[in-house]
Amino acid sequence: MQIQLKHQPSFSLAVVTLDPNEEVKVEPGAMVSYSEGVVVETKAEGGFLGGLKRMVGGESFFQNTYRAPGQGGEITLAPALPGDMVVIPINNSPFMLQSGAFIASESGVAWDTQWGGAKGFFGSGSLLLLRVTGVGEILAGCYGAVEERVLAPGQRYTIDTGHIVGFEGTINFEVRRQGNWKSTLLGGEGLVCELTGPGRVLMQTRSEEAFLGWLLPKLPQPSNRS
Repeated sequence: MQIQLKHQPSFSLAVVTLDPNEEVKVEPGAMVSYSEGVVVETKAEGGFLGGLKRMVGGESFFQNTYRAPGQGGEITLAPALPGDMVVIPINNSPFMLQSGAFIASESGVAWDTQWGGAKGFFGSGSLLLLRVTGVGEILAGCYGAVEERVLAPGQRYTIDTGHIVGFEGTINFEVRRQGNWKSTLLGGEGLVCELTGPGRVLMQTRSEEAFLGWLLPKLPQPSNRS
């Protein structure tokens, strides 16, 4: 599988070239187009329990698998929100991916759906993460552009939870409030994630929560007139 990213960073499009009979797993709603002969199968990844755990992690219960014909094929993909995409290689080292960031992956990549890895789903409070394992490439999307940091061993770095795309499994993380309660309530900041290296961190330059916080008060309110 080869991925070419175009129209970055505001309105990115991924052009995925598939080898003969190669498969790619795609999040529902991410497909833009595909070439002749490509077929799709929709199923719950990992069965019913696997699909349920994906829902708990913020992803769709069902997942689409596109398979190229004997001569190979092409599929184009895009995220739901305006923004960038990034290709993340996975090589038997876990990667923690933000809920909703997954776009597509090679067939050798899997989600850790064992309850022993529940920390990736629940242990961080409001930060929902999926633990990705296996071998292959992931295509992840974000709101805004992608910004990267590489943390040295023991180096600490703090990020607003709404701006995290993902980070390598070698990084320890803890979610806490920003400053004291006064800062949290009046300063416009909520929960932050404190990361401790070593490892790679990916951020997005825009936050869905911040955008909704700006947009919702401006929407017309329904009238109470009968």
